[in-house]
Amino acid sequence: MVSEFHGDFMDLAAEINSNVSRALAEDVGTGDLTALLIPAGQTASASIISRESATLCGVQWFEACFRQLAPEIGICWFAQDGDVIAAGQNLCEVAGNARALLTAERPALNFLQTLSAVATHTRRYVEAVAGTRAVIVDTRKTLPGLRLAQKYAVKCGGGVNHRLGLYDGILIKENHIIAAGGIAQVLQAAREIAPPGVFIQIEVETLEQLQQALTAGAEMVLLDNFEHAQLHSAVALATKLTNGRTILEASGGITLENVRAIAQTGVDRISVGSLTKDVKAVDLSMRFLT
Repeated sequence: MVSEFHGDFMDLAAEINSNVSRALAEDVGTGDLTALLIPAGQTASASIISRESATLCGVQWFEACFRQLAPEIGICWFAQDGDVIAAGQNLCEVAGNARALLTAERPALNFLQTLSAVATHTRRYVEAVAGTRAVIVDTRKTLPGLRLAQKYAVKCGGGVNHRLGLYDGILIKENHIIAAGGIAQVLQAAREIAPPGVFIQIEVETLEQLQQALTAGAEMVLLDNFEHAQLHSAVALATKLTNGRTILEASGGITLENVRAIAQTGVDRISVGSLTKDVKAVDLSMRFLT
């Protein structure tokens, strides 16, 4: 049975605090000079508005930006992570010290816009393959320092997490195969060093390599840049040799335009690097209430 990372977010609170602390430090520095225009004790309230339809994600990061500056700030949400939101929708209202609201505004929106973008993009792919056996899987192509946050966003969009990093999964690529002396040899070496519960995946570029991997007992194979017809042949070969027990993952050149056709070949997984690396922030804004 292949074991892999599916998103264990038990330490998410610590990650959020770390993300937010760094974001506030780089933005606030020695102090928010412009906020000094507002009397120290003045209070205010504001609403967060979505300017486009999206899948919401990043609520906890957003809240932490305000609460690290002023723990007493009140936040009332009208939507939660994973919800589909509409253009013009009021997402939440925040109330408290006016200086803190203004200082936290940009970092809070940065997190909410970026993570909502990942969740939204992921949901589009998930919806595109609905009704097939394929699941949409993320990669390590994440923004530095925000990997766990972005992988959380992928889950909010309905996607599946792959390995978190180099430490919790083995993905054998071309250079590993060459250095080890071949597919059978590298798979055997991987089995000898893999900790309990860690999955082993091998990348192949041809049907001949796939057959070698299947014959050597590969449990998970990455089909790198296979053409459409090759994917059909790969699924047929895996079904014949392993009765479908080997997990096949398509990767490379995946777009919203071709992802459904790829899913219909019968592959189990489709990994999409653009979920986390080609991020176009969702348009959100904060407006003070009068």
